[in-house]
Amino acid sequence: MAAAREELLKDLEEVKELLVKVTRKRLRDVLLTEKHKLELEIKNQPLPKPKDAVEEEKSSLGGYTVKINNYGWDQSDKFIKIYISLNGVQKLPAENVQVNFTERSFDLLVKNLNGKNYTMTFNNLLKPISVEGSSRKIKTDTVLVMCRKKREEKWECLTQVEKESKEKEKAAYDTSDPSEGLMNLLKKMYAEGDDEMKRTINKAWVASRRTESYGRKPW
Repeated sequence: MAAAREELLKDLEEVKELLVKVTRKRLRDVLLTEKHKLELEIKNQPLPKPKDAVEEEKSSLGGYTVKINNYGWDQSDKFIKIYISLNGVQKLPAENVQVNFTERSFDLLVKNLNGKNYTMTFNNLLKPISVEGSSRKIKTDTVLVMCRKKREEKWECLTQVEKESKEKEKAAYDTSDPSEGLMNLLKKMYAEGDDEMKRTINKAWVASRRTESYGRKPW
């Protein structure tokens, strides 16, 4: 994470140097757009921790670290709520459950729960959140992460990546020709399927071609 931030800062410095030298308006507009984009990315990157704090945290972590993949979520007008189930988490000291928020991400760290540490990271949230208004709550066997929306509007999913994935799938199947939509679906199943799925689709394709051929009337 720190390395990524350093690279972004270097890119920003280079863009600033080019802005001083450039004279053409079109090139200047392009560079200003890139500068704004880099500044936003840097703003959304979590600040690096001091070295001594990192070393202290490492020494305090017991056992091994488990990445959390399962969660549930819902939303209200003001909050996005992410529910993470962890047995016995309510027994931990409050400082062992940490969440760091940025405008478009959050990191959860649960330390020393039954000899393990648990982490979850969400990057590229669908919309900006309020860092100051976001928080976490510890309930029985559950951590509730509450992301305060900057604007009170409905989120269709949690991250930008999920949104783009859904849009691609919709584009693949949303065609005026039903047979084309079916063909796109079969292609996707074939590409993502195992060997058995590929054999099944191949057999169905061959059989359909034979039926089509036999059904033709001789001229």
